[in-house]
Amino acid sequence: MLGLAVCYWAVLAMLSDRYGFHRDELYFIEAGRHPAWSYPDQPPLVPLLARASTAVFGETITAMRFPAALLASAGVVVAALTARELGGDRRAQVWTAAAYAVSPFIAGTGHTLFTVSVDLLACTALVWLSVRWARTRAPGAFAAAAAVTAIALQTKYLVAVLLFALVAGMLIAGPREVPRPAALWAGAAVALTAAPALLWQHAHGWPQARMVSAIASGGDFSGRPGLLPHQVILAGLLTSPLWVYGLVRLFRSPLLRPYRFLGWAFLILNAVFLVTGGKPYYLAAMWTVLWAAGSAELPGRVPWSARAAPPVFGAAGVLTAVMVLPVFPVEWLAGSPQHDNSAITETVGWPELVAEVARVRDTLPPAERPLATIVTANYGEAGAIDLYGGRHGLPSAHSGHNGYRYFRTPTSDGPTIFVGLDDAHGETYLRRFWGEVTAAGRIGNAAGVVNQERGRRVWICREPLASWPRLWPRLARLGMSAPARASRGV
Repeated sequence: MLGLAVCYWAVLAMLSDRYGFHRDELYFIEAGRHPAWSYPDQPPLVPLLARASTAVFGETITAMRFPAALLASAGVVVAALTARELGGDRRAQVWTAAAYAVSPFIAGTGHTLFTVSVDLLACTALVWLSVRWARTRAPGAFAAAAAVTAIALQTKYLVAVLLFALVAGMLIAGPREVPRPAALWAGAAVALTAAPALLWQHAHGWPQARMVSAIASGGDFSGRPGLLPHQVILAGLLTSPLWVYGLVRLFRSPLLRPYRFLGWAFLILNAVFLVTGGKPYYLAAMWTVLWAAGSAELPGRVPWSARAAPPVFGAAGVLTAVMVLPVFPVEWLAGSPQHDNSAITETVGWPELVAEVARVRDTLPPAERPLATIVTANYGEAGAIDLYGGRHGLPSAHSGHNGYRYFRTPTSDGPTIFVGLDDAHGETYLRRFWGEVTAAGRIGNAAGVVNQERGRRVWICREPLASWPRLWPRLARLGMSAPARASRGV
């Protein structure tokens, strides 16, 4: 499996510097410069990881994405280990690892550094360790699971829901015995590591809870009705039948009876995320064990599957590359199958956005230029200006979006250059805060890619209706990205 993992890493690394940074990566760079116990939208680990990588290798795309590729490749190994724990032979291990590698969602997390890039590996490892503990009852597996949980809690809080589902599955189907002293010590250790971030959340009014509500109301992936269909798409159209089969076999196979709790855990997670409006990829850590269960059972029941597997996995790999990896020249992107994949389209146009902001700044009277304050509608725009603005002589950007609102607060009395918001509602929104609002520029990109930024305006705002200490809290907003319609607020 190491050979497959190394090849997977090589492919991801080779493609890592195509196009540009994703908006989340731009945010992580700046968040890493402002270390904190937590942020409104995430615990501290990923910004620290981004800061460490760019500090060692430089603030380059390759440096930013090195950890993501490494984590995804490690997941290939964990996938094979999961199949082995379920009793799968070498073929089952290869199938499981291959299904993991060619999953569109997983490949995307390996190409770009997201919080889920770390969370996915941690949660997949937690599921593997739960299988190992169920098979061996080894205290070491229990202790390792606690350590992995502690790491996951520094990335996203979703691991708590996964733990709930695994424990509930064990209560329903067994095994029910838990080493009580070990559980007590493990729980205490996990609580201790999570305490600083939770205390920060408490001190700031639990913004993470409001983020959950904002995400649930976002309507991505067709909302609640899209939870299961989009799992099929994200896991891979050609390999999803294998995990569906694995789910069935977990409930029907005598050999997999000791691991039936995993099937229940998957069903419980689906129920929880249907109720709460969770995203389909929140269940990605469970796909691996379902692929493993299917791979362990399918060859013995469907003999021709062994002949069909290589072309299926090969075709799935090609399809994944075409759909989620930057394999097209950027000038072809707008007409490619990836034209509506935001994980790709949001990596195009950032230097051009910064150049347009600089052009607008240069239209100001010379006396006003040094006094101008730049405020953006979302953290991606702010991160781009902070990364690329130095070459244009731009000052640091400000944004009320998520954690950026805590990085710095505007103080200048000069004009404000506001970046983002659309034509239809931008002026109406901005006039809540400034008496004079003028559209002065428009964001675009040479590739003609339609993304969140294209077509939005750069505004010049004067005559503030209140001081910055009063305006700034009103410009704060929690959410996945800035709203397309300014009337919703920033």
